[in-house]
Formats: sequence, structure tokens, C-alpha cells
Amino acid sequence: MGLFKKNRKQTVTVAQAAIQSAERAERERFSLPSYGEVCERELYDRLRAAVPIIDAALTKIVRLTGGFCLIAEDAQLQQQLDGFSANVPVGLTGIGIQTFADSYLDSLLTYGSAVGEMLYDESGLAGLYIGDSSNVTVRYGKSPCERVYYMKNGDKTELIRYPERVLFTALGNTNGKGVSVLRGLPSLSGILMRIYECIGQNFDRIGNVRYAVTYKPSADSGERGFARERAMQIAKEWSDGMNSAKYGVVKDFVAVGDVDIKVIGAENQLYDTNIPVRQILEQLISKLSIPPFLLGLSWSSTERMSAQQADILTTELEYYRRILTPVLQRIGNAFLSENGGNGGCRVEWDFINLQDEAELALARLRNSQALEIERKIKD
Repeated sequence: MGLFKKNRKQTVTVAQAAIQSAERAERERFSLPSYGEVCERELYDRLRAAVPIIDAALTKIVRLTGGFCLIAEDAQLQQQLDGFSANVPVGLTGIGIQTFADSYLDSLLTYGSAVGEMLYDESGLAGLYIGDSSNVTVRYGKSPCERVYYMKNGDKTELIRYPERVLFTALGNTNGKGVSVLRGLPSLSGILMRIYECIGQNFDRIGNVRYAVTYKPSADSGERGFARERAMQIAKEWSDGMNSAKYGVVKDFVAVGDVDIKVIGAENQLYDTNIPVRQILEQLISKLSIPPFLLGLSWSSTERMSAQQADILTTELEYYRRILTPVLQRIGNAFLSENGGNGGCRVEWDFINLQDEAELALARLRNSQALEIERKIKD
């Protein structure tokens, strides 16, 4: 199933090894782009930066998807394929096809689509690259199943000359655009951030203790005549007493007359935000399909409920593995084809382990006991 002929190495030039899916036009980093897919991409980036629980959930999904290995059908090329998988350059600083898979899946979850590219030089497949999926447009070719890739170049689009090197995946549909798992979360996250902002403002007003010092002169005409001077003196002494703590000195405040001291806002109470915050977090977590205990949320749940949540997450991870498998197979097949392989490769994923080791050991023990009983019955 070679995608590249062996004699193609002689026709590849340095100019052809240039990255096709890289951004051509410079764009200001922190300016808000025009409305469209790029604007949506920046929105999701800011959403992950503003709400840590969303970023933590996506990061855990990528990590829990687990590792894998490429198994060549031709056993003689297995050692070369292992070396390529472990040492292939990915982008500027990445090494290994596992790094490529993690970055590819992260882009797929965040933006709804991911694009990569196999880079070639005179020696063959030289590296992998993760591109910006918002710069690549996928259109129908001569048939409904033929992909044609176009690259944005400023206000224009250019046809990508070597589409066989492009790796593209859209999440959730088959029209080439994809749907981010974060769709629907910006509105809820905006409410959550406003609640946290109000909590901070309330703590600035109430949590930061401030005092109201009130001097009430008596009915004596002499005391009333010097009320202003005494009020200013009380204010000065109170300020000195409060500032003395900065220098490690405790200074008492002594006043003569009717002086009333109260804490501003002591009669008020902070609003209880546990219920609205939890309701919003439940919506966020249900969209991301991550069990709450994996995110450090100590919500009440039974052991059976936790096991069911772990099983649901396992099915989610299996779904993402099915999406990544064809992409990884294309990379492995391309490498084997460049090295004279007659067959392709398959992807073997590591076992997803979300349960306690003791429970797994107990399950293996019970399975062994069941097999032993079955053998005795047959004998």
C-alpha cells in the first residue's frame, strides 16, 4: 500500500521539501481577526487560557489517549520503522511520532480540525509538521471522495501541489470543516468568569477590612468648638496606629470622648456562589466527558458511579484512537514505501488503564479461577 514510489527519491528537490501548509502572510499576534474561522480559533485559545479546567480536561484527554507502536507487515523493516517512530523530527523542537500524535489530537479537539504534513528531502521522509488548520481549505475534487487542498496566501488561495503529503482530519462531520469539542462553552464560560470577577470585587470591598471611625462631640459648647481639630487628631492617630503594623510594632489607639469604630460592610455577607458555579462546571465537564475526580473536583459520587464514568471516558478515548489510526498508518506506510517495503503497517495502542491496579489484579485472578473451573468441568 505504498503511497510513494521508491524511485521518487531521485526526483525530489530541496525546493519541493518546503512546507506547504505553513502560514504565508504575517498577522498581528494580539489583534482581533475578522469574523470567521480564524476568529473562532482565537476564541478557543482564549477560552483555554481563561478557564483552567477546560485546558486541564483537554490535556488529560490527550495524555489518557495513550501510547502506540507501528507494526510493519514486513518484519525485516520493523527495526527501521521503530527507529523512525522514535526519532523523526516534529516541527521545531518535537521528536518522535508520539509527539506528532499528541499535538495533532490537541489541535483536533480544540479547533475541530487538524492538519499535518510529511516533509521530504533528498533522502526521503525527513520529518513531520503540525500546521494551522485555519489556513487550509478542503474542497471536493472530481469525485465526492476526492480531496483538494488549498492554502491561504494573504487574500488569495493557492492549490497545494503535493496533496499526498498532507494529513488532514475534521472532527464531527465529513464536510471538511470540523466541530470543536469546545463549541457551546464560550457562553457558559463567560458567565463563570463574571461570577469569579464579582467574587474578587466583593473580597476587595468586604474581605479587605476597612474601618469607619466616628467622633460624636458632646453637648458642651467648648467641645463642639474644637470638634474639627479633635476629629483631625483622631484621624491622624488612627492612621498611625494602623500603619504601625508595617514596621512590626503594635500601637494602641487611645481617644477621649464618644468615638465609635465599626468595620465597613460587617453587616453584609458574601453571596453563596457554590450552586451556580457547580451548575456551570457540570455543563462544561459533561461536554468534555471527563470524570470530575480526574480534575480534582471532590463532588459526592459512589464507587459504582466512578467506575461507570471511567468506562464512559474509555469509550471516548477509543473514539479518538479510531480517528488518529488512519493518519498514523499513512505516515508509517509512507516510510515503508520509501524504504522498499512491500506491505503497510498497523497501529497497536497501549491498554487504557483507568482502574486501580488492585482491582485489575483481582479481575485477572477471578478470570483465572473461572478458566480453571471450566477446565475441570470439561475433564
